[in-house]
Amino acid sequence: MVWWNVYLLSFLTALVFALVLTPVCRQIALFFNVLDHPTVQEHKQHAKSTPLLGGMAICLSWILTIAIGIILSNTYLVGHHLDKSVAVNIGGIMKVSKELVFICGGAVLITLFGIYDDIHNMTAKTKFGGQIVVAILAVTWGGVKISMFISNPVFTWCISVLWIVVLMNAINFFDNMDGLAIGMAAIAFSLFAISAAVNVQYFVAVFGATMAGAAFGFWFFNSSPAQIFMGDSGSHLIGYNLAVLGCLVTYYNPELAPTKFSVLIPLFILAIPLFDLCAVVVIRWKLGKPFYIGDHNHISHRFQMMGLTKQNAVFVIHLMALAIGLGVLPLLWGNIQTTIVCLIQAAVILAIISILQYGVIKNKVAGK
Repeated sequence: MVWWNVYLLSFLTALVFALVLTPVCRQIALFFNVLDHPTVQEHKQHAKSTPLLGGMAICLSWILTIAIGIILSNTYLVGHHLDKSVAVNIGGIMKVSKELVFICGGAVLITLFGIYDDIHNMTAKTKFGGQIVVAILAVTWGGVKISMFISNPVFTWCISVLWIVVLMNAINFFDNMDGLAIGMAAIAFSLFAISAAVNVQYFVAVFGATMAGAAFGFWFFNSSPAQIFMGDSGSHLIGYNLAVLGCLVTYYNPELAPTKFSVLIPLFILAIPLFDLCAVVVIRWKLGKPFYIGDHNHISHRFQMMGLTKQNAVFVIHLMALAIGLGVLPLLWGNIQTTIVCLIQAAVILAIISILQYGVIKNKVAGK
């Protein structure tokens, strides 16, 4: 239970940092006129210009919490006064220090890249190129890899880079209503932290708990009506860290569960934004529009078209994400029967979302 106290402390530290730093970053955005103007792009729905740089607040909260943890882990206080179950594992930080540097470096780099994009509005090709570079950095030197029980290093490298790039774009697309993307991310980071804790991955769980704290803290200012947006800097950082954390967690533990289907857990934890990404890309393709041009065909907009307020649409999506994520966690320790039930339950929820999005709205448009 001592490690759970560490997770809680990490969460609370990042939460406090986010609550303090987000207003500061908002004032910086106002001072330097780093604002999201609703008149610039047709799909923008907010009523007035809103400060960006939310990604800076999230990144600083996360990095500062990690830095404090590393500093404390090397002090006399931690080494001699914490519980032995914690102190004995502190030295493990040095074993992963190289990977941690590259992972954190990638997070900072993609945040700065996003801030530049928020200010100068880069082309889609340039943005995509930057995403690939950061993904390669994390996979090649940060040790972020998806194996899927396949030993081919080329396949592992390619699928890992693709996973990171897809998640960055999925969250970027998903950030289309106040509090939507950051709320979903806060839920996902929490579920990843729990998954890592169940499999006794101490540092990975701290990673997740810290990002969850930063996300929840920023969510306070980003919920409707939003006082600050995360911008591309925040959506890229969130997507990057969700992808990294999804890779770092060990889902299959033969001592806990006999089935390997637990490796599907990250897909279901992130099912809603991934589902939304696939849906809007297909819709834009059918309409003959570039997939990177924003519109109002996202799941959140479709719920709004059904008559829900923006706040209720966001709340419903968060509940669905939580229901799917919690529903697949038993795969960590369940048998094949448990796995089948969990997967069917998640598939049913996604089917309900599809019917609500397309069936109900189609009938409404037809006047039925």
